[in-house]
Amino acid sequence: MQKTIFVVDDNDTNLSVAKEALKDHYRVMTLPSAAKMFSLIEKVKPDMILLDIEMPEMDGFEALQRLKENDSFADIPVIFLTSMTDASVEVRGFQLGVIDFIIKPFSAPVLINRIKTHLNIDELIQERTIQLQKKTTELLHLQNAIIFGFADLVESRDEETGGHVDRTSAYIKLLLDEMVVRGLYPDEIEVLEMDLFVSSARLHDVGKIAISDVILNKPGKLTEEEFAIMKTHTTEGEKAIEHLASRADDVEFLWNAQLFAGSHHERWDGKGYPRGLSGANIPIQGRLMAIADVYDALVSERPYKKPFTHDEAVKMIMENSGTQFDPVIADVFYELRDCFKATERPAKTSDDGQ
Repeated sequence: MQKTIFVVDDNDTNLSVAKEALKDHYRVMTLPSAAKMFSLIEKVKPDMILLDIEMPEMDGFEALQRLKENDSFADIPVIFLTSMTDASVEVRGFQLGVIDFIIKPFSAPVLINRIKTHLNIDELIQERTIQLQKKTTELLHLQNAIIFGFADLVESRDEETGGHVDRTSAYIKLLLDEMVVRGLYPDEIEVLEMDLFVSSARLHDVGKIAISDVILNKPGKLTEEEFAIMKTHTTEGEKAIEHLASRADDVEFLWNAQLFAGSHHERWDGKGYPRGLSGANIPIQGRLMAIADVYDALVSERPYKKPFTHDEAVKMIMENSGTQFDPVIADVFYELRDCFKATERPAKTSDDGQ
């Protein structure tokens, strides 16, 4: 559909020249006065108005001001047609909201190109916005693919934790969504970009990349020396993510990931590691992951233990509410315990079906 142009000028020659220049490209309506324009605009809303400044009864400045004061017409782009070259005229016009000036006498190419530029600018902005959104989406998908691949690579070294990062991320989302509904810890949660936050949780164990396979996959309980080495996966994870952050722009994502990695083994009572943080001094990332991580470990089979039942795991976590775990988040976990059960992986079965 052709766009509609109003040409408002008290000079018949200017109206004729403008109509002849534009008729093959636009639906052109020529009007000899601002009064005629306001009479027609109630019935036909143009896509653009070419408005002469020097007109009797109502000049272009007054007409433009009236247009901008009316919500129905304020968004119509207006170009002034004028032979006036005084800088003060331009200043006043732009202050009132005109988008451009075309000096009379004008040529057809100038008229067409100026109009085309301004009429197409919204479409151009929309097209560029769509392209930018597409690129952003592609980059996010690439980022997630890299993060997922990196997390899966780390997890693949631990023979007994398959699916751990998927499940703990899902647990984090369950807890967060409910905490938002309840308005819990708003100062810490309301500033988060939820999707990025949950995705960054996948890197909480990235520091295990620095732990020897001998320790990581030992078929039994670790010695004190081995456990001391295992505990360094928290600080090693922080270092690895800090190294990534020094080469990336997505500071928020990696900042969250670093806090997940460094604080998910801290305890509410201050007896955790690596820094012995306590209470609300533990980042929200660590307080959330502490429950998600421990629950998944409890209900999962390890070389040195059988999996606990869901009910046993819930009981153990609630018994440690206020000591190992943030009591507020523990209460949310208890309310969501059935959702956690639905998310956990099925227990392994032996070959004889028992």
